[in-house]
Amino acid sequence: MTPLLEIRNLNTVFHTEEGTVQAVNGVSLTINKSEVLGVVGESGCGKSITSLSVLGLVPPPGRIASGEIIFDGQDLTRLSERDLQKIRGRKISYIPQDPMMSLNPVYTIGSQIVETIVLHQKVDKREARKRAIEVLDQVKIPQSYKRIDDYPHQFSGGMRQRVMIAMALSCKPQLLIADEPTTALDVTVQAQILDLLRSIQKAEGTAIMLITHDLGVVAEMCHKVAVMYAGSIVESALVGDLFKDPKHPYTRGLIDCIPKSKKMHGNADIVGKPDKLKPIEGQPPHLINLPNACRFAERCPLVIDDCLKGFPPLEEKAPGHFARCIRT
Repeated sequence: MTPLLEIRNLNTVFHTEEGTVQAVNGVSLTINKSEVLGVVGESGCGKSITSLSVLGLVPPPGRIASGEIIFDGQDLTRLSERDLQKIRGRKISYIPQDPMMSLNPVYTIGSQIVETIVLHQKVDKREARKRAIEVLDQVKIPQSYKRIDDYPHQFSGGMRQRVMIAMALSCKPQLLIADEPTTALDVTVQAQILDLLRSIQKAEGTAIMLITHDLGVVAEMCHKVAVMYAGSIVESALVGDLFKDPKHPYTRGLIDCIPKSKKMHGNADIVGKPDKLKPIEGQPPHLINLPNACRFAERCPLVIDDCLKGFPPLEEKAPGHFARCIRT
C-alpha cells in the first residue's frame, strides 16, 4: 500500500542567538489512507513542529533544514508557497489547540467557513453557505441554520472546537491534522470531541494525524503510534503492540504516569499498571546541545555505559515494532 503521507528523515531547526535548536531531528513516519496515527510525547518534544512542517507553516526563525514530506506522491518541501496554499485546507486540514485564537472574533463563524469553501472549492457564496450548514450539522452544532450567523464568543469552548472541526472538514480533506484537539476542555466535552472525530474518520475515510500528550487518547483513537522525545521518534508500533509490550523506557515511563483508575478501551489496553503514579524524574536535554548519546540516558532507570557511546538507531525489535534503545 502506498502511504498517503510519508515523512523521510525530517530535520526542522530554529536559528537563535544562543544557537541552532534542533526541534525535529531525523523524524520518519507514514500514514496510510483512512488510518489514524498518534504522535505522543511530553511538551517540547517536537510533535507540533512536525505537524507544522507538513503544512509548511513552521514559524520563523524556523525552517525545514532537510528531509522529504511526500503527500499523495508530491514532495511538499519542494513546492512553492502558492502551490502549498492549494493543498492546505483542501487536501490537508488542520485543527489547532486553541480555537479561540484561530477564529476571528469580528466575523461570524459562517463567514469564516464560507470563505474557506469559496477559496478551495470554487463555488459561489450561496452554495458555500449551504455546504457550511451541512458541515455544522455534521459536527452536531444544534440549529446550525441559525448559529451560522453567530460570532465565536457566543459559543462554548467545546462548540468552538466543533466549529474548527467543521471548518477543517468543509473541503473534505484526505488528511486531518489535529493538534491537541481536546486540550483545555472538560472531560465530558473531550469524550464528545473524540467520538466526533472517530465517527467522521469512519464515515469519510479521512486519515488523521493526532498530536497529543495523552496516551489514553491514543489508546482510544489510533491505529498506530509514534512516541517522540527530544525531537526524535524513540518508538513506533501498532497501538495494541505498544501498550502490551513497550520497548523503550521512556514509553514505559509515560504509561506509568497514567492513573490506574483511568478506564482504557478502544484499540489497546494498558497492562502492568503500577499502584502509584511513577513520574519520570529529570528534564529532557536542551535542543541546542543534544548529546551524542541516547537522549533519554540521564533519566533512564536502565542506563548503562554503552548508552552514552552514541545515538542509538531506530531498530525493529519485533515485526512492525521499532525502538531507539540498545537495552531491548
